[in-house]
Order: sequence, then structure tokens, then C-alpha cells
Amino acid sequence: MTVDCRHINRRTALALSMVALLPAGTARAQEKRVAVVDWAMLEIALAIGIIPVAATELIQFRLIAVEPDVPESVADLGLRGTPNFEMLRMAAPDIILSSNFYEYRRASLERVAPVFSMTVYEPGTPPYGLAEQVALGLGARLGRSAQAATYVAETATMLGELRMRSASHTERPIFIINIGDARHFRAFGNDSMFGDVAIRLGFTNAWADKSSYSAAAPVGMEALARVPEASVVILGPVPPEAEKVLSKSALWNALPAVKAGRVATLDPVNHFGGLPAARRFARLLTEAPLFSGGDSNG
Repeated sequence: MTVDCRHINRRTALALSMVALLPAGTARAQEKRVAVVDWAMLEIALAIGIIPVAATELIQFRLIAVEPDVPESVADLGLRGTPNFEMLRMAAPDIILSSNFYEYRRASLERVAPVFSMTVYEPGTPPYGLAEQVALGLGARLGRSAQAATYVAETATMLGELRMRSASHTERPIFIINIGDARHFRAFGNDSMFGDVAIRLGFTNAWADKSSYSAAAPVGMEALARVPEASVVILGPVPPEAEKVLSKSALWNALPAVKAGRVATLDPVNHFGGLPAARRFARLLTEAPLFSGGDSNG
């Protein structure tokens, strides 16, 4: 794919130039058997052409993260926090991809294979730039430097194009939320991938309170009235019981955004994803009728 250099930042440009200087064959290191316990690392690995032998919670990944596709050949290791170590040993990985979320498991994982861990999410830090670094670092570690640099550049280009396309629909601030039940939600702050990407698309995040690693703890629905001019973006899935109650809820229907039809419900996206999650969220957000010139779906 042709890369639009207008949307490439200095870090990406440097990465591309470094790849161009690599000796022939350097970016095609010997293939390794890769296992993955972190979903952001799984997303990025798949995006740059690495098919793991095993990864965690694949049924949920396919439902929540959705993209990229996970081949059926990848073995499911069970829960991210408590992977099946017998299955992991049987997969015989040469390397295990992890993140700061699973450092407490590092010693156990290293008894199986060396661990490569990088950080996308830090409290109070917008994660998009860190996700770029992780993609480049993972590419370098696994012999996919050229693919990683291209993916980083293409993602930056995509966001730049979507920002221009959506410029006339970003005048209102937006709450980006996930609904827990009919009375509570989690708000995604600027240290979430969703908040960071929304800002890069030209939106203003209406949630100004603190969040940690991604989202604020569940708060009451009435908090959505604090910024009455804001629109509300709901990240699916919405619990079925909450969905049934919300349509009849006096509190919900009294919210300014709901009364005005300024609510968009998006398909699921990985809350703790990497650049593939950033791409998916940006595409879903800007394609929502509320932000693309169509009718509201509130």
C-alpha cells in the first residue's frame, strides 16, 4: 500500500528510514514459535503477519476484539490472567509475548520460554504513541521490522484521512462509555485508546475526571448530564438486561444527549488493544450515522 507521507510523524519516518537501511534478509529473521498472553500484543502480532501457535481467551477475543482474524490453527490457552501452562508447554513456544499487565506471571512464563514484554497502557499516558513503539519493537524482535513500520505508517495515514473526512462532525464533545448496567457506566478517559484516538480525529473528550489505565470506575448515569451539549458514544456489547431497561428508564431518557438523539452505539472494540483496536475504533466512530451525516441511532 502506498504510504501518504503527510501523516507520518518523526518517529514513524525514522523507523521507515531505518528499515530501508537494513541489509537484505535482516527483516526476515528465522521464524519463531510464538505464544501470546496479552491481547494488544496478539493484535499487533497478527497485524504484521505473525501467526502464533497459541494465545489466550480466543473465544472472547473473537467476540470483543474481532480484528484481526485469528486462524483456527492457534491453540487457546484459556484465561489471560491464568493461562493453561500444560497447554502452553505443549505448544513449545520459542518466545512468549506479554505486557506490563502480566508481570506477576513472568517467572512462571519464563520457565516455559523467554518472555518479550512491552507496555501500551500506563496510568495517565495517552497510549497511541506507546502502541506505535510496541508495534515497531515487536517487529524488530520477530523479524518483521518492515511490516511493522509500514503498518504504523498506514495507521497514521488512515487516522489523518478520517480526521479530514469527519471535520464537520466533531464540534461537540463526546462521552465514550461502556455500559455496565441500566444505572452505571465506565467512562473512557484520555489515557484510553478510545480517548486518545478520538482526540486525534478532532473530537473533544467530555470526560474530564481522572481515569486509570483506560476508564473510570463505574459511575452513575446522571454524570452524563454534566456536559449537556455532549454526544454519547457507547462501546458494545450492551448487557441484554441493561438494554431492556434503558429504553424505559426515566433517568436515561431524561439525559440531554438521549433526548436530542445524540447517541451512537458501536460494535465491540478491545478496550486494551494496540494499533488494530485504534483502527477499528476510528473506523466505527467515523462511520456512525451521528458523525457521518446520517440519522442518529440513539
